[in-house]
Amino acid sequence: MLVGRESNPMYCLGAMSWYFFWIVGASGLYLFVPYDTSAVRAWSSIEYISREQWYWGGLIRSLHRYGSDAMVLTMMLHLLREWCLDRYHGARWFAWFTGVPLIWMVFSSGVTGYWLVWDELAQYLAIGTAEWMDFLGIFGQSIARNFLNPGALTDRFFTLLIFIHIAVPLFLLMAMWVHILRINHANTNPPKPLVIGSSIMLVALSLLHPAQSHPAADLGKAIGDLNPDWYFMALYPLYDAKGPLVTWAVSIGASMFLSLMPWMAFRRKRRAAAVVTPDICNACGNCAADCPFGAVVLRPRAPDATGQAKVAVVQPDLCTSCGMCMASCNKTNPFLPHKGEARPTAIDIPDFTFDVMVKRVSARTHGLVGKNRVLIIGCEHGAVLDHLKGPSVGVLPLHCTGMMPPSLIDYVLNKDLADGVLVTACRPGECFYRLGPEWTELRMNGQRVPKLRGAVSRDRVRLFWAASTETKALMAELAAFRVALEELPPVERPESTKRRVAE
Repeated sequence: MLVGRESNPMYCLGAMSWYFFWIVGASGLYLFVPYDTSAVRAWSSIEYISREQWYWGGLIRSLHRYGSDAMVLTMMLHLLREWCLDRYHGARWFAWFTGVPLIWMVFSSGVTGYWLVWDELAQYLAIGTAEWMDFLGIFGQSIARNFLNPGALTDRFFTLLIFIHIAVPLFLLMAMWVHILRINHANTNPPKPLVIGSSIMLVALSLLHPAQSHPAADLGKAIGDLNPDWYFMALYPLYDAKGPLVTWAVSIGASMFLSLMPWMAFRRKRRAAAVVTPDICNACGNCAADCPFGAVVLRPRAPDATGQAKVAVVQPDLCTSCGMCMASCNKTNPFLPHKGEARPTAIDIPDFTFDVMVKRVSARTHGLVGKNRVLIIGCEHGAVLDHLKGPSVGVLPLHCTGMMPPSLIDYVLNKDLADGVLVTACRPGECFYRLGPEWTELRMNGQRVPKLRGAVSRDRVRLFWAASTETKALMAELAAFRVALEELPPVERPESTKRRVAE
């Protein structure tokens, strides 16, 4: 890929929408200064900066136009991608549901912006929108009648119009903040290479194909040929062809359908939320910091024997059962002493507890033979692991690779359950639970707690990101890893481990 994995625009569509919003906002503030809100000079004030000051004013206007189009494009691609990746069910309903009104706000901002130019295209949009609104019958008198008389429009209309064009984006900004309110570590800043590339693209497009006005609006004349902006005006031809009833039915019906999608019958079954054991929790805060959706919070606890002032609390309606909180807990360690059958930890996933994970590791590595035995730990949403099983290879699929504590790898190698561990997950940016690959990589590299212990040989641990369609690539990586393991010197193990192996 030309831009690299980190700067893949498909992984940053939401952040790119934010970036284009700021481009549009900043350029809009500049255009507000020379704009004349009088009915007779609105068009000429825009025309002046577009032609007489093309080197700056015209550039800013074009950036405003193309930045708006780019925001619509990234917004719709972001919606489509989240739907394709099935990331709108369960705890994610809030972000999806609050994203639908954003579509209306963005389109309203764009259409009112075109009105301000007051050219023939603005005249067409104004009359069409007014007739469209009149169909609802919610106004005391017809709005469209104001556009039938050439002298009916006054300066007050354009003053009101520019107020609306400023107010709607302000509400849009607030709604965008609400949209990401339940997303922990929400990324609203795209990578620098992507920012630079997008900026160069917008400037180049603005210089090569600058935004230009149609002839000035004249309510006494018929409208000539138009060059509409299809990013914002796709519904107007439908209105012309089918009328307001069909247009309202399509727009409202599509909005209702999108809003109700998280609760439709074909959604996936929701897993049980994580559970905290207060007596073990030491309020370290790792789980709250790592949860992708802010489902875990620290709250004051009643006085008890632990002596801690706070305790982790799970909000079930926000929990996706990804298990990243379990991996981040400093009590999730297979080496810690435990009484009874189960290994307790401060926070756990009911249908895949840490004790079950450790037991499955033992079961999946039992009976492996050869000098280069490998345990593959991966994600159920990534590459299919079952095809990789073999006499020397065991596989352990997890809800998300992010639920694997680094101490588990230490346990596998220290106990001689395998000669190497291959950790795989969805590619960063494609994780079903958002942050699994990122947290896993940071923990393995010692950049985020809990860290992989320094005594663990990094030659015997390998990370490889693979999508569900990249099983063959994962098989090739496994073969290369096993060859590398065979060339490594034998591991010096404690006497207790040698006796266990001999027995």
